[in-house]
Amino acid sequence: MIQIGNTLVLRSAKGGPLLAAPGDANDFLGDAWAHEADMLAIPVERLGPDFLDLSTRVAGEVFQKFVNYRMRCAIVGDIEAKLEGSKALTDFVRETNKGEAIWFVPDFETLRVKLERMAAA
Repeated sequence: MIQIGNTLVLRSAKGGPLLAAPGDANDFLGDAWAHEADMLAIPVERLGPDFLDLSTRVAGEVFQKFVNYRMRCAIVGDIEAKLEGSKALTDFVRETNKGEAIWFVPDFETLRVKLERMAAA
């Protein structure tokens, strides 16, 4: 658990069960609630192999579950190779990053800066 500004962030380890199917979101949500977190920070290493393939609908369903339960989420890590191969994913990332519920950030430092700016605003 890390406090950044007024946000309590549960930072998931790089190793552990994958977020590979919509049902897997329950484990991440349970951990966040158990720690009374405001936000999950999930490393890209924890995403299932098809998670960022939008045609599988896994990302959309998982993120919808997080939004429905009001759990903010940041996917942390380099997804540049995936972005280069998919205009749809590029558009999806751009749009989610405009909001406050789901973000894609290249590293934890970027997440920290973004949250600190929000707290100062």
